Amino acid sequence: MSLGEPEGYDRHARPRPLGGRLRTHTLAAAVCLVLGAGLVTGAVTGSWLAGDSEDGDARSAYTAAGDLWHSVPVDRLFPPTVQGQGAGPGGADRTWVRIAVAPDSNCENAFDPLLRKALAPVGCRRLLRATYTDATQSHVTTVGLLFAKADAAAMTSLADRFEKEGLGRRTDLMPLPYAAEDTAAAGFGARQRASWTVSVLTDAPVVVYAVSGWADGRTVDEPQSAEEATEPDATTAPAQAGLGHEARGLADRVARALRKNAGPATERPS
Repeated sequence: MSLGEPEGYDRHARPRPLGGRLRTHTLAAAVCLVLGAGLVTGAVTGSWLAGDSEDGDARSAYTAAGDLWHSVPVDRLFPPTVQGQGAGPGGADRTWVRIAVAPDSNCENAFDPLLRKALAPVGCRRLLRATYTDATQSHVTTVGLLFAKADAAAMTSLADRFEKEGLGRRTDLMPLPYAAEDTAAAGFGARQRASWTVSVLTDAPVVVYAVSGWADGRTVDEPQSAEEATEPDATTAPAQAGLGHEARGLADRVARALRKNAGPATERPS
């Protein structure tokens, strides 16, 4: 063995062609590339065929929510008694008792003209309404569910508009109450509206709203949105009477019941 030659080295042996080794490695690399591409393509194709499960659940819940007006009993959308823990001024508890349910209808003549125009982009499949009174029968509140025809993008667009333009605080965009004869809400008309809220949902094709007033039928010269009437420093008559809390609290609970009926994908923490 010569100095510097590794053990087993044969100087007379014919060297192996370098190109053959490269071709072998190149072929192996090509095979791996093809197999890898096939695995990636298969995974992508599989995701296209199966769809994202979370997105699919959300779409299913959105569709289910739009059908609730005829697929579930009214007592599950508007429970006979609604508990509002911490829903009153200062975190006081509230209890609302249902005193009337309106026949389901379209939205014709159900809103003042300007509010009807504002809601027009999402359409109206059906309108459900119920009126409640508080435990003392001092206040009355109508809560409504407008089931829209729109897709999620249109609902999101309208929700953004309400938020950016402050439409929910405009007194010319108050919802109308539902007054039922021989109930505490018999005198609950347009001039008796004291506070209100309008919420355009984005996880369901539904607009939830509520409007409150006094049960004695008194007229209200300066109504105030629930958003403003529930501020700690609010001093208007509707705010001092807690009517903003009545509207917001009842609308929130009805929205929760709606999401619960639609399925887990639309439910939100309390």
